[in-house]
Amino acid sequence: MSDNSAPRTGRRPRRPVIWAAVVVAAILLLAAAWVLARGAVAAGELQKLEKTASGLRAAVASGDLDRAARDARTLSEHARSARDLTGDPIWRAFEIVPWAGSNLTAVREASQIAADIADGALPPLLTAAKSIDPARFTITEGRIDLALFAEAQEPLAQATDVLTAAAAHADRIDGEVTIPPIAEAVDQLRAVVHESLDIVEAAHSSAVLIPPMLGIDAPRTYVVAMLNNAELRSAGGIAGAFALVRAEHGALSIVGQASTSDFPPLETPLQLSPATVALFDDRPGRHIQNLPSIPDFGEAAPAMASRWQERFGDQIDGVIAIDAVVARHLLAATGPQTVGPFTIDADNVLTVLLSEVYRRYSDPREQDAVFAQTAAVLFDAAVHADDPAALVKALGASVTEGRIRIWSAHDSEERILAASAVGGGIPSDSPEAPVVGVLLNDTSGSKMDVYAHAAISTRAGVCDGVPTTRVEVTWSNEVPADIVPTLPPYVSAYGWFGVTPGDTRTLIAVYGPAGAAVARYDRDGAQEPVQTAQLDGRVVVQHSVTLSPGASSTITVDFIGEGAGEAGTVVQHTPMATDVEVSAAPLRCGS
Repeated sequence: MSDNSAPRTGRRPRRPVIWAAVVVAAILLLAAAWVLARGAVAAGELQKLEKTASGLRAAVASGDLDRAARDARTLSEHARSARDLTGDPIWRAFEIVPWAGSNLTAVREASQIAADIADGALPPLLTAAKSIDPARFTITEGRIDLALFAEAQEPLAQATDVLTAAAAHADRIDGEVTIPPIAEAVDQLRAVVHESLDIVEAAHSSAVLIPPMLGIDAPRTYVVAMLNNAELRSAGGIAGAFALVRAEHGALSIVGQASTSDFPPLETPLQLSPATVALFDDRPGRHIQNLPSIPDFGEAAPAMASRWQERFGDQIDGVIAIDAVVARHLLAATGPQTVGPFTIDADNVLTVLLSEVYRRYSDPREQDAVFAQTAAVLFDAAVHADDPAALVKALGASVTEGRIRIWSAHDSEERILAASAVGGGIPSDSPEAPVVGVLLNDTSGSKMDVYAHAAISTRAGVCDGVPTTRVEVTWSNEVPADIVPTLPPYVSAYGWFGVTPGDTRTLIAVYGPAGAAVARYDRDGAQEPVQTAQLDGRVVVQHSVTLSPGASSTITVDFIGEGAGEAGTVVQHTPMATDVEVSAAPLRCGS
């Protein structure tokens, strides 16, 4: 007989361990499947969110606020769904898994950012959009309704706070430890959030600045300088005419006008920055028409205000500079206008102002009279515009093209303006988008830059471990040689300043990213003497280029080190009457 009390020695005691392992494995598999399934659904929600966001942007841009509200609600639903799908405990537990965890964390944080923006920024933005809806924007008897801007200030401030937090959150996501598709999506999210923040900050700044600058509390007085792109200066052109504009409770009026002949050259020049003197000597400090040569409007504008106050005694609250192309944008909104013997419209205004005036009138005083009348006519048409929305669009296009610069004598306002698109200051770099620039200044005394053409290219990359950005500027004089004898002397300068009629003589300054150094420079493959300067931490290399009709020349400058080598490099340049070609490509090492 067997002894049933004896201990058993088979495998059966280990079965609970095996079953436990099987159960754990099954739970893990189910959890993984849960995460994968929810991740797939979350990805679908994020894709829908992206599509809806595109529709929302289009609706706001077109002024369809009802559709925008519907899209905003839909976007919020997709964003909350993506956040909820990626925020449960199982998802968070899998974030500790090597390799996969960092990808899951990035997706969860991106979903959270989208939900934060949808919940916290979109509602106040839609409220603000209703306040500043172009359909509500009115100009009655030359007076702008400032209450709309006051209504928009608080909701825009709320949206700015949310987007600021979202941008900081997006910057903290470590995309370098994720798979390429997620890393790319994180980069795109970061770019979109920062772009949105820039736009909303600009809108908030405008809502805050416009009421006081248009005299809601007390009258304001501004000098408006009209810049002539036919004779280029850094800001767009030589200062050809000036107007004194009064703003009071939203009503604008021209209360004075002047030309450069009203400001004789100074025997003792104004004090200028070392960079300005290095590039342009003391000419901007002596001649008011040369003040737009100064690259930083924050330096040029106070000098203009000082010259006006010294000459006429008015207390100046700010300075606004606009170039001739702004007139083209305004005429597209207001329709044709009559100025003396000319009927100007969006198609012919540049030809009239930059060429025909000089052909018809040889006396500079008569030319100045036409420019002054043009300013008055356009101003009156703008403040009595039948379609304010079209006017806003015209001004927006001018700002985007860098053709409007504004400075305020009030420090609190100037701090906001200086950092904005109308500040006209030396640009600030971001890690992904450093800025290079090209400044163009005529030194022939002619009005030949209507025939000039510029093409600017950047090539960025890393060669032998050195980050490098190459800037190439091809400058051309495209005036047909056979028309040169027919040009008015005031256009060709007739050799008055030592330049052969029909030739152009231009200072071309190229500056690099902040902190970068110059590795090499040349003009058409050869080295020649140049001027150099430091412009707010940026190295500037300036060539003087004289071109006969039909000729062109290419300047090349290589910048290395800090800020160089970035594919996202941004180009800023002097605004011209003609379009400037800007292109970018990877740098070929050894080229």
